[in-house]
Amino acid sequence: MTPGAVEVGLVAPEDLGEPLSLLEEFVRDGETIPPSFVKQLARAVERGDLEVLVASTNPGLRSVGVTMLAFRHSASLGASFASIEDLYVRPGARRLGVGRALLEAVEERCKKRDISYVEVQTDDEAARFYEALRYEPEEGVRVLSRSYAF
Repeated sequence: MTPGAVEVGLVAPEDLGEPLSLLEEFVRDGETIPPSFVKQLARAVERGDLEVLVASTNPGLRSVGVTMLAFRHSASLGASFASIEDLYVRPGARRLGVGRALLEAVEERCKKRDISYVEVQTDDEAARFYEALRYEPEEGVRVLSRSYAF
């Protein structure tokens, strides 16, 4: 793939198939996202709680990058904020400006909603990418998790 213009667009709830298959490829090691969860994602997109953005370098061809942007509310901030839930660029499209274009689109989407704070949880390798685009580590913040058995 050669460098070129990157186009980023919003995905409608009924068009989540291709962007989700791109995420399945990477973050789920090819494992299919359960249909019941796909329906939940579609409802979140319909409500405006979630936006899915796809990037392509050639209009009409398959997507080369995707990000999911969740919108949340925080009493401690006294405002809404956005969280980058997933961002993936196909290996053959990396270092061609696709990730940068996705984050520029995130910024535009946040401007439309008057959201000035965006967070992302990522691994050390991807952190360098975000830091190169002026994302900063949060001092004193630690991510903890717990899984519940149902």
